[in-house]
Amino acid sequence: MPKSKKSKASGRFGARYGKKVRARLVEVENKQRKKQKCPFCKKIGVKRLSKGIWKCPKCEKKFAGHAYYLE
Repeated sequence: MPKSKKSKASGRFGARYGKKVRARLVEVENKQRKKQKCPFCKKIGVKRLSKGIWKCPKCEKKFAGHAYYLE
């Protein structure tokens, strides 16, 4: 049997869990890894340190927010 090509971040799960669940996971993980807009200085560059903890390298503020991405 030929090996199938794994795609995106959900490729690590193989054929498990279903297509819709893996597609949602890819969407959330892509948003969470992007640099976000700082609510204090309005510059793009905020990175996620851990679940709900964010840090802006421009204004050096560390704050709590949404778990996966800021809105």
